[in-house]
Amino acid sequence: MRLKNKNIVLTGASGGIGKHIAHYCDIEGANLFLISRSNDQLNDLLLSLNNINNKSAYFVIDISDEEAVIDTVKKIDILCEGQIHVLINNAGVQSPIGKFSTNSLNDWKENVNINLFGTINMIHAVLPSMIDRQDGRIINLSGGGSTGPRVNFTAYGVAKTAIVRFTETLALELISNNIYVNAVAPGAINTKMLDEIIASKEKAGKELLDAKVRKNNGGDDPKHVAELIVFLASEESSGISGKLISSIWDSWQEKKFQELLLNNKDLATLRRIDNKYFKNN
Repeated sequence: MRLKNKNIVLTGASGGIGKHIAHYCDIEGANLFLISRSNDQLNDLLLSLNNINNKSAYFVIDISDEEAVIDTVKKIDILCEGQIHVLINNAGVQSPIGKFSTNSLNDWKENVNINLFGTINMIHAVLPSMIDRQDGRIINLSGGGSTGPRVNFTAYGVAKTAIVRFTETLALELISNNIYVNAVAPGAINTKMLDEIIASKEKAGKELLDAKVRKNNGGDDPKHVAELIVFLASEESSGISGKLISSIWDSWQEKKFQELLLNNKDLATLRRIDNKYFKNN
Protein backbone atom coordinates (compact mmCIF):
# COMPACT_ATOMS: atom_id res chain seq x y z
CA MET A 1 0.00 0.00 0.00
CA ARG A 2 2.07 2.87 -1.36
CA LEU A 3 -0.07 5.60 0.22
CA LYS A 4 -0.75 3.98 3.57
CA ASN A 5 -1.75 6.61 6.16
CA LYS A 6 -1.10 9.43 3.70
CA ASN A 7 -3.59 12.30 4.09
CA ILE A 8 -4.65 13.41 0.62
CA VAL A 9 -6.82 16.37 -0.34
CA LEU A 10 -8.56 15.86 -3.71
CA THR A 11 -10.58 18.56 -5.47
CA GLY A 12 -13.08 17.82 -8.22
CA ALA A 13 -13.59 14.49 -6.48
CA SER A 14 -17.12 13.86 -7.71
CA GLY A 15 -16.24 14.07 -11.43
CA GLY A 16 -15.32 11.21 -13.73
CA ILE A 17 -11.56 11.48 -13.34
CA GLY A 18 -11.84 12.46 -9.69
CA LYS A 19 -13.71 9.29 -8.77
CA HIS A 20 -11.04 7.11 -10.36
CA ILE A 21 -8.27 9.01 -8.58
CA ALA A 22 -10.12 8.63 -5.28
CA HIS A 23 -10.58 4.88 -5.68
CA TYR A 24 -6.95 4.28 -6.67
CA CYS A 25 -5.66 6.32 -3.73
CA ASP A 26 -8.11 4.55 -1.42
CA ILE A 27 -6.88 1.11 -2.56
CA GLU A 28 -3.34 2.24 -1.76
CA GLY A 29 -4.35 3.04 1.85
CA ALA A 30 -4.75 6.83 1.78
CA ASN A 31 -7.04 8.92 3.96
CA LEU A 32 -9.01 11.07 1.53
CA PHE A 33 -10.44 14.53 2.07
CA LEU A 34 -12.75 15.00 -0.89
CA ILE A 35 -13.81 18.39 -2.22
CA SER A 36 -16.47 19.19 -4.80
CA ARG A 37 -19.64 21.22 -5.32
CA SER A 38 -21.95 18.18 -5.28
CA ASN A 39 -23.02 16.93 -1.86
CA ASP A 40 -24.89 13.83 -3.08
CA GLN A 41 -22.09 12.66 -5.37
CA LEU A 42 -19.47 13.19 -2.67
CA ASN A 43 -21.53 11.25 -0.15
CA ASP A 44 -21.96 8.36 -2.60
CA LEU A 45 -18.24 8.37 -3.36
CA LEU A 46 -17.25 8.33 0.29
CA LEU A 47 -19.59 5.40 0.97
CA SER A 48 -18.03 3.47 -1.93
CA LEU A 49 -14.49 3.72 -0.53
CA ASN A 50 -12.82 1.15 1.70
CA ASN A 51 -11.77 4.03 3.99
CA ILE A 52 -9.63 1.60 5.97
CA ASN A 53 -8.70 4.08 8.70
CA ASN A 54 -12.21 5.57 8.88
CA LYS A 55 -10.69 9.03 8.55
CA SER A 56 -11.83 10.06 5.08
CA ALA A 57 -14.34 12.90 4.79
CA TYR A 58 -15.83 15.27 2.24
CA PHE A 59 -16.48 19.00 1.98
CA VAL A 60 -18.86 20.84 -0.35
CA ILE A 61 -17.28 24.10 -1.52
CA ASP A 62 -16.46 26.14 -4.61
CA ILE A 63 -12.66 26.32 -4.77
CA SER A 64 -12.81 29.73 -6.47
CA ASP A 65 -14.08 31.06 -3.11
CA GLU A 66 -10.85 31.85 -1.26
CA GLU A 67 -12.46 32.18 2.17
CA ALA A 68 -14.29 28.87 1.81
CA VAL A 69 -11.02 27.20 0.82
CA ILE A 70 -9.16 28.65 3.81
CA ASP A 71 -11.91 27.56 6.21
CA THR A 72 -12.05 24.05 4.72
CA VAL A 73 -8.31 23.49 4.81
CA LYS A 74 -8.31 24.56 8.47
CA LYS A 75 -10.92 21.89 9.18
CA ILE A 76 -8.91 19.28 7.30
CA ASP A 77 -5.76 20.30 9.16
CA ILE A 78 -7.55 19.63 12.45
CA LEU A 79 -8.80 16.23 11.27
CA CYS A 80 -5.34 15.11 10.18
CA GLU A 81 -3.39 16.95 12.90
CA GLY A 82 -1.61 19.27 10.47
CA GLN A 83 -0.44 16.37 8.35
CA ILE A 84 -1.70 17.11 4.82
CA HIS A 85 0.75 15.05 2.78
CA VAL A 86 -0.65 15.44 -0.75
CA LEU A 87 -2.86 17.94 -2.58
CA ILE A 88 -4.39 16.85 -5.90
CA ASN A 89 -5.94 19.73 -7.86
CA ASN A 90 -8.37 18.01 -10.19
CA ALA A 91 -11.35 20.43 -10.19
CA GLY A 92 -11.96 22.20 -13.46
CA VAL A 93 -14.48 23.50 -15.99
CA GLN A 94 -14.28 23.75 -19.77
CA SER A 95 -16.78 26.42 -20.92
CA PRO A 96 -17.07 28.80 -22.67
CA ILE A 97 -16.69 26.98 -26.00
CA GLY A 98 -16.55 28.94 -29.25
CA LYS A 99 -14.58 31.75 -30.83
CA PHE A 100 -13.18 34.18 -28.29
CA SER A 101 -14.94 37.12 -29.98
CA THR A 102 -18.31 35.50 -29.22
CA ASN A 103 -17.51 34.36 -25.66
CA SER A 104 -19.12 35.98 -22.67
CA LEU A 105 -16.28 37.59 -20.72
CA ASN A 106 -18.06 36.70 -17.48
CA ASP A 107 -17.97 33.02 -18.48
CA TRP A 108 -14.35 33.40 -19.58
CA LYS A 109 -13.33 34.90 -16.24
CA GLU A 110 -15.32 32.27 -14.35
CA ASN A 111 -13.33 29.57 -16.14
CA VAL A 112 -10.03 31.13 -15.09
CA ASN A 113 -11.34 31.71 -11.55
CA ILE A 114 -12.08 28.01 -11.12
CA ASN A 115 -9.31 26.38 -13.15
CA LEU A 116 -6.43 28.68 -12.24
CA PHE A 117 -7.34 30.65 -9.12
CA GLY A 118 -9.13 27.68 -7.59
CA THR A 119 -5.88 25.74 -7.88
CA ILE A 120 -3.95 28.71 -6.51
CA ASN A 121 -6.35 29.05 -3.56
CA MET A 122 -5.91 25.40 -2.63
CA ILE A 123 -2.13 25.46 -2.88
CA HIS A 124 -1.79 28.69 -0.91
CA ALA A 125 -3.93 27.24 1.87
CA VAL A 126 -2.04 23.94 2.28
CA LEU A 127 1.50 25.27 1.90
CA PRO A 128 2.07 26.63 5.43
CA SER A 129 1.70 23.21 7.07
CA MET A 130 3.74 21.52 4.33
CA ILE A 131 6.54 24.06 4.76
CA ASP A 132 6.44 23.64 8.55
CA ARG A 133 6.85 19.89 8.13
CA GLN A 134 9.34 20.28 5.24
CA ASP A 135 7.42 17.68 3.30
CA GLY A 136 4.61 17.54 0.76
CA ARG A 137 3.44 16.78 -2.74
CA ILE A 138 1.23 18.87 -5.00
CA ILE A 139 -0.24 17.43 -8.19
CA ASN A 140 -2.04 19.71 -10.65
CA LEU A 141 -4.21 18.50 -13.51
CA SER A 142 -3.34 20.07 -16.83
CA GLY A 143 -5.37 19.56 -19.98
CA GLY A 144 -5.86 20.19 -23.67
CA GLY A 145 -4.50 23.54 -24.75
CA SER A 146 -1.56 23.71 -22.33
CA THR A 147 1.09 22.46 -24.76
CA GLY A 148 -0.39 23.84 -27.98
CA PRO A 149 -3.19 26.12 -29.21
CA ARG A 150 -6.71 24.78 -28.78
CA VAL A 151 -9.03 26.68 -31.09
CA ASN A 152 -12.44 27.64 -29.62
CA PHE A 153 -11.32 26.78 -26.08
CA THR A 154 -9.31 29.89 -25.22
CA ALA A 155 -10.24 30.25 -21.55
CA TYR A 156 -9.58 26.59 -20.77
CA GLY A 157 -6.29 26.62 -22.71
CA VAL A 158 -5.05 29.80 -21.05
CA ALA A 159 -5.93 28.62 -17.54
CA LYS A 160 -4.36 25.19 -18.01
CA THR A 161 -1.18 26.63 -19.56
CA ALA A 162 -0.87 29.02 -16.62
CA ILE A 163 -1.16 26.05 -14.25
CA VAL A 164 1.79 24.35 -15.95
CA ARG A 165 4.04 27.42 -15.71
CA PHE A 166 2.90 27.97 -12.12
CA THR A 167 3.81 24.35 -11.41
CA GLU A 168 7.31 24.80 -12.84
CA THR A 169 7.97 28.03 -10.94
CA LEU A 170 6.53 26.84 -7.64
CA ALA A 171 8.56 23.65 -7.86
CA LEU A 172 11.78 25.69 -7.92
CA GLU A 173 10.63 27.80 -4.96
CA LEU A 174 9.76 24.76 -2.85
CA ILE A 175 12.46 22.23 -3.73
CA SER A 176 14.52 23.24 -0.68
CA ASN A 177 11.46 22.52 1.48
CA ASN A 178 11.24 18.93 0.21
CA ILE A 179 7.91 19.75 -1.47
CA TYR A 180 7.48 18.38 -4.97
CA VAL A 181 5.07 20.00 -7.44
CA ASN A 182 4.07 18.40 -10.74
CA ALA A 183 1.40 18.68 -13.42
CA VAL A 184 -0.35 15.77 -15.11
CA ALA A 185 -1.94 15.59 -18.56
CA PRO A 186 -4.74 13.03 -18.17
CA GLY A 187 -5.39 12.20 -21.82
CA ALA A 188 -8.63 12.20 -23.81
CA ILE A 189 -10.96 10.68 -21.23
CA ASN A 190 -14.70 10.49 -21.76
CA THR A 191 -16.24 12.71 -19.07
CA LYS A 192 -19.01 15.31 -18.95
CA MET A 193 -16.60 17.66 -20.74
CA LEU A 194 -16.92 15.43 -23.83
CA ASP A 195 -20.71 15.72 -23.67
CA GLU A 196 -20.30 19.47 -23.34
CA ILE A 197 -18.31 19.59 -26.59
CA ILE A 198 -20.96 17.59 -28.43
CA ALA A 199 -23.75 19.78 -27.03
CA SER A 200 -21.95 22.93 -28.20
CA LYS A 201 -22.19 21.68 -31.82
CA GLU A 202 -20.51 23.92 -34.39
CA LYS A 203 -19.03 26.15 -31.67
CA ALA A 204 -16.51 23.37 -30.96
CA GLY A 205 -15.18 23.56 -34.52
CA LYS A 206 -13.07 20.61 -35.66
CA GLU A 207 -13.23 19.04 -32.19
CA LEU A 208 -16.91 18.20 -32.64
CA LEU A 209 -16.29 15.29 -35.01
CA ASP A 210 -13.45 13.97 -32.84
CA ALA A 211 -15.71 14.14 -29.80
CA LYS A 212 -18.50 12.18 -31.54
CA VAL A 213 -16.04 9.48 -32.60
CA ARG A 214 -14.61 9.25 -29.10
CA LYS A 215 -18.11 9.10 -27.61
CA ASN A 216 -18.83 6.00 -29.71
CA ASN A 217 -15.42 4.33 -29.50
CA GLY A 218 -14.45 5.22 -25.95
CA GLY A 219 -11.64 7.51 -24.81
CA ASP A 220 -8.40 6.88 -22.96
CA ASP A 221 -8.67 4.67 -19.89
CA PRO A 222 -8.77 6.87 -16.75
CA LYS A 223 -6.79 4.23 -14.87
CA HIS A 224 -3.63 5.58 -16.51
CA VAL A 225 -3.91 9.04 -14.96
CA ALA A 226 -4.97 7.53 -11.61
CA GLU A 227 -1.90 5.27 -11.62
CA LEU A 228 0.39 8.20 -12.49
CA ILE A 229 -1.08 10.29 -9.68
CA VAL A 230 -0.54 7.46 -7.18
CA PHE A 231 3.09 7.30 -8.33
CA LEU A 232 3.57 11.06 -7.92
CA ALA A 233 1.87 10.99 -4.50
CA SER A 234 4.10 8.17 -3.28
CA GLU A 235 7.72 8.07 -2.15
CA GLU A 236 8.62 6.39 -5.45
CA SER A 237 8.63 9.78 -7.19
CA SER A 238 10.86 11.60 -4.67
CA GLY A 239 12.94 14.27 -6.37
CA ILE A 240 10.77 14.59 -9.47
CA SER A 241 9.38 18.12 -9.52
CA GLY A 242 8.37 20.88 -11.90
CA LYS A 243 7.28 18.49 -14.65
CA LEU A 244 4.29 18.14 -16.95
CA ILE A 245 3.85 14.40 -17.41
CA SER A 246 1.43 12.77 -19.83
CA SER A 247 -0.30 9.72 -18.40
CA ILE A 248 -0.80 8.39 -21.93
CA TRP A 249 2.22 9.38 -24.01
CA ASP A 250 5.08 9.39 -21.49
CA SER A 251 6.69 6.14 -20.35
CA TRP A 252 6.66 7.33 -16.74
CA GLN A 253 6.50 3.76 -15.38
CA GLU A 254 10.01 3.04 -16.70
CA LYS A 255 13.01 3.67 -14.46
CA LYS A 256 14.98 5.12 -17.37
CA PHE A 257 12.36 7.79 -17.99
CA GLN A 258 12.08 8.52 -14.27
CA GLU A 259 15.84 9.10 -14.17
CA LEU A 260 15.54 11.50 -17.12
CA LEU A 261 12.83 13.41 -15.23
CA LEU A 262 15.18 13.68 -12.26
CA ASN A 263 18.28 14.71 -14.18
CA ASN A 264 17.13 16.68 -17.24
CA LYS A 265 15.83 20.06 -16.07
CA ASP A 266 14.24 20.90 -19.44
CA LEU A 267 12.46 17.60 -20.07
CA ALA A 268 8.65 17.69 -19.74
CA THR A 269 8.51 21.49 -19.36
CA LEU A 270 7.18 24.46 -21.36
CA ARG A 271 9.97 25.95 -23.44
CA ARG A 272 10.35 28.17 -26.53
CA ILE A 273 12.35 26.54 -29.32
CA ASP A 274 14.10 29.36 -31.14
CA ASN A 275 17.58 28.01 -32.04
CA LYS A 276 19.08 30.42 -29.54
CA TYR A 277 18.56 28.66 -26.24
CA PHE A 278 16.83 25.51 -27.46
CA LYS A 279 17.68 23.96 -30.81
CA ASN A 280 15.09 22.76 -33.26
CA ASN A 281 16.96 19.55 -34.18
